[in-house]
Amino acid sequence: MLQKFDPRNEQLIVNINGQLVHRDQARISPFDSVVQGGDAVWEGLRLYRGRIFRLDEHLDRLRSSALALAFAQIPSHDEIREQIRRTLEANQMHDGVHIRLTLTRGEKYTSGMDPRLNQRGPTLIVLAEFKSPVYDKRGIRLITSSQRRPDPDVLDPNIHHNNLINSILAKIQANAAGVDDALMLDSRGMVAETNATHVFLVEGGQLLTPRTVACPEGITRQVVLEICREEGIVCRELDLSLTAVYRAQEMFCTGTMGELAAVTEVDGRRIGSGQPGPLTERLSASFRQRTEREGTLLVPA
Repeated sequence: MLQKFDPRNEQLIVNINGQLVHRDQARISPFDSVVQGGDAVWEGLRLYRGRIFRLDEHLDRLRSSALALAFAQIPSHDEIREQIRRTLEANQMHDGVHIRLTLTRGEKYTSGMDPRLNQRGPTLIVLAEFKSPVYDKRGIRLITSSQRRPDPDVLDPNIHHNNLINSILAKIQANAAGVDDALMLDSRGMVAETNATHVFLVEGGQLLTPRTVACPEGITRQVVLEICREEGIVCRELDLSLTAVYRAQEMFCTGTMGELAAVTEVDGRRIGSGQPGPLTERLSASFRQRTEREGTLLVPA
């Protein structure tokens, strides 16, 4: 899976602290905390017909992560919404858009990791791109990475931070193996998530998903859990080993960037029939219905 350049993004306008600039002129200071130490938090948003799906939940998670990192200043939800709206308007965007929202601690007066060196901040970056869901809905292939997801006593996954080296190393392994993504385990050998998405299994007609011990509290994951409650689908959150993965009848992954996508192979083993399964298809349809009727209206459809 390699994302391809969309020519519609060639003239993108990027928003940095309220300044709207062409992508080629967009600049972040070398003294910014995100450059100095990955000291930032982020969210991925998706725009459907003028509406951003689950915007408030994403902004709540952004704020929660910034609070956990003791950011001295955090923009209000209203301030961030306005900057997103301005960015979409500047790019004449209405649908089929993915937004990468980044909030850094801000700029330091000299290099170093000490937050007391930050004298200006935070830095808010709104990067909106024309981008369809990135995963092949016919199914993706995974390998199990040797890179482990850290436990909360090392780095709490519920801080949605910009320290993504762990995921990048896993993705490098997936690329070398010629598959789409990497499945990552926690320190106990239990399934956490992929390098970019949450995972769900189907076994015995029940939906199973890992607890949020070594993976973040995903927004799309939460929507799937809500759908299950509303439609009477049994879903259990529990520890899952690779054995559960290999014998699963279906498997799919979830995330804002790719929505719901079936997993048809893990470590060279076919999952179920090797095609998207009936429960995966049912949940995908229910998810699409929600994106069609829900969301925060920011620009005309």
